Amino acid sequence: MVATGTPQRRVEWQARAATAACWLGVGPGAAWALLRLAGLERGPLVQAVAFTPYVAIGTLAPLVLALALRRRWPAVVAAVAALALVGVVTPRAFASGQPTVGGPTLRLLTANLLKGSADPPTLVDLVRAHRVDVLTVQEFTPGIAAELDRLGLAELLPHRQLNPELGTTGSGLYARFPITEAGVRRNQGFFFSQAYGTLIVPGAPPLRVESAHPAAPYAVEVVPDWWTDLRAQPPATPDERLSILAGDFNATLDHTPLRALIRTGYVDAADQAGAGLAGTWGPYDGDLIPPVTIDHVLADRRIAVRSVTVHGLPGSDHRAVLAELRLPAT
Repeated sequence: MVATGTPQRRVEWQARAATAACWLGVGPGAAWALLRLAGLERGPLVQAVAFTPYVAIGTLAPLVLALALRRRWPAVVAAVAALALVGVVTPRAFASGQPTVGGPTLRLLTANLLKGSADPPTLVDLVRAHRVDVLTVQEFTPGIAAELDRLGLAELLPHRQLNPELGTTGSGLYARFPITEAGVRRNQGFFFSQAYGTLIVPGAPPLRVESAHPAAPYAVEVVPDWWTDLRAQPPATPDERLSILAGDFNATLDHTPLRALIRTGYVDAADQAGAGLAGTWGPYDGDLIPPVTIDHVLADRRIAVRSVTVHGLPGSDHRAVLAELRLPAT
């Protein structure tokens, strides 16, 4: 009797083990989908959410496993989780329709200079080669400010609102066009500064540009500072003046406060151009971290996005983001 029942019990045990394995594989993806869709990131989950595009790809593995083992309900849950995450991530790889505008083209470059250690010749070469009209910089120091001008940036972009400071708190705004109503705003989290000004671009309405740099959520205890700074970013004014925020937001499109900021009337330029999955921070200074997209150009939704590209910047742990925009006409 015992010998006869043993094979059957073994089969039953294997079936239960296969089902348990499927649920163990499906669970994390399902929990992540709930976290992302409900905007529940808090504490250490703030950092984790930045890697949602990688998790979206990973959710396909437990789906394949559940289908291969013919486990219906794990397969259903896996499919829902995969569809949810892939559904929020993949549109960033495809260009969106743009508003019809007839104003001038504006080329804007933004770069985090990593406490002024980024390579100045590379940055000036980018400005020159791509005929950049506006440059916003973060972690901008007195030393690199002087070196950039020595290399010719003063001739390329003569108008500026600069706040160079030692360390990570400095900020700068350079432009080919005159700047009015200029100033510097100080975030409350890490006290990063944000240079801003209104550009007078021939053929276009006045355009407010600000170099954005909210706090980084590098540890659980500073996550409240991250929330504070992102919530304090100037909202879009879609019925009033055109505006652009460009810089190191320390947040991806999967983070709730950045999406809330965009909903005020901005678009993410890279997302609009189909370049929203291009990493801008990660292993560029040697850290073994998968690239994530935390540097953004947020443009007023009335501005058309023509293209976005990212460019290596030796000496920095970020890549520079170049957006080619088309402004409405006056």
